[in-house]
Amino acid sequence: MSFELAVWHEPEPITREHAENVFRALRRGEPGAAGPHPGVAEFASLLPEAEQLSPAHALVTVDLERSDEVAGEAFTLARRCGLVCYDPQRRLVHNLTPLGAYSGMQLRTGDGMIVVDPDLRLVGDVLTTMSPQNPFTALVVFGEHFVQTSPEISGYELEYKDSLRDVMVRTHVPDLEAVQDAFSEYATDDRAFLERHEWRRV
Repeated sequence: MSFELAVWHEPEPITREHAENVFRALRRGEPGAAGPHPGVAEFASLLPEAEQLSPAHALVTVDLERSDEVAGEAFTLARRCGLVCYDPQRRLVHNLTPLGAYSGMQLRTGDGMIVVDPDLRLVGDVLTTMSPQNPFTALVVFGEHFVQTSPEISGYELEYKDSLRDVMVRTHVPDLEAVQDAFSEYATDDRAFLERHEWRRV
């Protein structure tokens, strides 16, 4: 089996539904699905696994066992080249903006995805993909703090650790929206979620 990623330019952040539509149109060769952009050629020249298929888009194709390794590099290079990156396997789009408050923050998932400096829309979307095959999502600022979550039978376990203060707390929230709110606040340096829930020390 192979793993694919597609890159092209968008002037504004897009939804994953829009990205899926553009991806399908590009695969069909529809003119005007995306506009030409110099970053496409630059991206293809920097990533050996990428092939420029038109002035408007490039495709990354690798064996499944190399997907995590290559995807991380592709996400980084796409941003450097001013391109969005669409993952059709997970149906997730990596936009250029808006970003969180912490430079170098990592988004990590239970199915092996690692994204440095994820855009905020991606953070919310990734949380909807948790499953038995993808059992957790975390936002990490290494050496300082992190927030992570896992699905439970009746909701979600939510954990927060402040490594600088050596404090880790855990709570249960009933719905995904509460988790998305907490992750969004954490990513933007807002700790309102700590006041909103009842926590226990771990």
